[in-house]
Amino acid sequence: MTSPDVIVIGAGCAGLSAACALAERGARVLVLEARAQLGGRATAFLDRESGEYVDNGQHVLMGCYHETRAYLRRVGAGEAVQFQPRLAFTSVDLDGRVTRLACPPWRPPLHLAGGLLRWQALTWRDRWAATRMLAPLKLARRAVTQGTALPVLDGETVAQWLGRHRQTPTLVAQLWEPLALAALNQPITLAEAAPFVRVLGQIFSDDPFDAALGVPARPLHQVFGEPARAYLEAHGGQVKLDAPSRVVLAGDRVGYVDTRGTSVRAETVVVAVPWFGLANVLRGHEHGPLRDLVAAESTRASSSIVSVNLWLERGALPAPFVGLPERTFHWMFDKRWAFGESASHFTLVASGADHVLRRSNQELADLALAEATTALPGLTRAQVQRVRVVREPNATFSLASGQPPRPSLRTPVRGLLLAGDWTDTGLPATIEGAVVSGHRAAAAATAP
Repeated sequence: MTSPDVIVIGAGCAGLSAACALAERGARVLVLEARAQLGGRATAFLDRESGEYVDNGQHVLMGCYHETRAYLRRVGAGEAVQFQPRLAFTSVDLDGRVTRLACPPWRPPLHLAGGLLRWQALTWRDRWAATRMLAPLKLARRAVTQGTALPVLDGETVAQWLGRHRQTPTLVAQLWEPLALAALNQPITLAEAAPFVRVLGQIFSDDPFDAALGVPARPLHQVFGEPARAYLEAHGGQVKLDAPSRVVLAGDRVGYVDTRGTSVRAETVVVAVPWFGLANVLRGHEHGPLRDLVAAESTRASSSIVSVNLWLERGALPAPFVGLPERTFHWMFDKRWAFGESASHFTLVASGADHVLRRSNQELADLALAEATTALPGLTRAQVQRVRVVREPNATFSLASGQPPRPSLRTPVRGLLLAGDWTDTGLPATIEGAVVSGHRAAAAATAP
């Protein structure tokens, strides 16, 4: 291609969404990715023994992911995620009792009230306690739609916020904690409440579909990565893999991008790498206008995810996924929904998994198998054909107190923008946060 208008460094969801939005606006875009595959922290790899693609971490989307759904439609992957019509999920408690929360097609917030009234996991005391959340949820929704203050206290954790609204232990364990772990990837005793409350304001909107859950029906690189590459190439863009890059400044503006010794120039550069990769892309600028940014992101902590994939002789879950509250592994997914009826491939996911990250593969496999038996009664070790453990130590950024402020997309350097779920979107480390940041960066890059 001729000289690009914009260079995007990083081909995760933030970078690809930025690049595709720019291409839609007519910009010539070059995407540079240091790794050999697309998708960043939402990708997949080939498991050669099974012949299947294995996700590096299971993702669940929500109907309120408006920017993500727009991105997928843009690149022709709108059908790659299977959404429910409204919120419903199956849980298996510690005694093996299976219950299902299913919200009826009523106007919000009555749909949630109707679902909780019918949910057999709760007692009447729990259901009454849930009504105490109606006012905070209304305030959260107002904060999202009207820009008012979130109904949280400074430094308040999710657990403290739920306690302040007198939520029962059962209600926390069965509903609020699973939602918080899925959204924040951090224990509720550590994660600050504000991002979670903002998510709740989006989930429980005027549209019941906003609370619906969606599960990718393809391996992740075929959902977020490859369709974006095809879209960019069809719109005159270019994607280069195995292309580690470094930004070089010219005074107070971007000079060029060095990638494996080749200099590439553009008016605008969007750095869309994770917080832990920022110092490498901006190396050599630790003492210039980017000093504070590089220093802050070098101290940002991470939160991990551990996934255990089990291939069994047979077996099926009663739903595409089930919740496993009060366990190490919080969710179990039946991958037949992605890989076809012949596969008995299950993934168990532990969010906020720092406490088990360093356990051996055998220990994690044994633990996952023990917890899976409550969801698949009769499961024995003899039925396990294969195990694959996947660790993502830097799956998300930490939302605990004491972390540096999240940066704006704009930097002190002219022509240099940031994109990433870790920037100041107000959202936790979700795919939606990444895509929102990408779209904002694209808008900033093309602003007059």
